[in-house]
Amino acid sequence: MAQFLFRRLLLLVPVLFGIVLVTFVIVRSIPGDPCIAMLGERATQAKCENFRERYGLNDNLLVQFGRYVGALATGDLQDSISQSRPVMEYLSERLPMTLEITVSAMLVATGIGLILGLVSALYRNTLIDVGAMGIANIGVSMPVFWLGLMLAYLFAIILKGTPLQLPPGTRLSAGVSIAPLAETWGLAEPPTGWLGFFYSLISNSVVINSVLTGNIEVLLDALKHLIVPALALGTIPLAIIARMTRSSLLDVLGQDYVRTARAKGLIERLVIFRHALRNALIPIVTVIGLQMGGLLSGAVLTETVFSLPGVGTAITTAIFARDYPVVQGFTLAVALIYVIVNLAVDVSYTFLDPRIRLDA
Repeated sequence: MAQFLFRRLLLLVPVLFGIVLVTFVIVRSIPGDPCIAMLGERATQAKCENFRERYGLNDNLLVQFGRYVGALATGDLQDSISQSRPVMEYLSERLPMTLEITVSAMLVATGIGLILGLVSALYRNTLIDVGAMGIANIGVSMPVFWLGLMLAYLFAIILKGTPLQLPPGTRLSAGVSIAPLAETWGLAEPPTGWLGFFYSLISNSVVINSVLTGNIEVLLDALKHLIVPALALGTIPLAIIARMTRSSLLDVLGQDYVRTARAKGLIERLVIFRHALRNALIPIVTVIGLQMGGLLSGAVLTETVFSLPGVGTAITTAIFARDYPVVQGFTLAVALIYVIVNLAVDVSYTFLDPRIRLDA
């Protein structure tokens, strides 16, 4: 296991370098001048020259790329052009929102998807099977932006005044806010550097902050605001997980060891959950890992529909503003999380099937 983790961590370096290189080239291929985007079309030539000189945009691309890679080697994502502050500080404010939506959506997708797939496999070729897979097919077919608007209309307008009413957007209700952990815990100064970055991630996460500080009112309000976005974002992965669960479980239920377990007189519940489902989980876990990464990069529509300050909306704004450091830094952060999720999926195989040896 240790050798496997070491090899994967080594492979992480060229993967991330490739992502940095591709992102660097693509964002600079976008038509438009950062000076015009930031200062307006009436910006004078002298102002644009000073602007480019200030942010090093007058240098050729190789020099700019070398400077950026050198900064990355020291853990510096450089400064945002539009925000006039470090990208890491901006990222620590935006990333918690995206992680909260993504994790919530995956919980919804995994829980409901596994149930639908399990029921569909157990009642194969019945009306229950047709209904469950029909729900899955509808989920795959609905665009997130349309479904988000419909869910917001349903829970905020149609169900208004009922116990099922839910907020249509934003992160917290008006008048509800969280305090930095340093202030709550009475710290003289918050940490700096990478430790400070992770501290800011935790402090800016409404859910984690409210749990650590014991603020139940803020926690319940935050969870209530996450329900509708999580349902909208989790619908497509829910459908994919349900279909994969059905397919994988049907394949396992036809194996000899399942028939042997039934012949021994084991109750059906033990046959399904102890023998069949556990062996069917490897392709399901693989799909869950892939969908988790997809949700991280695809949350922009959900964040836009529900007015949530996450990574997706920040990257979109940065692209229009030609804010190269923000686009590069945020893309790198999402890619790093995606790689870590895939690594966790690979490691989980050894727990699901002891015959798999990652050190081989």
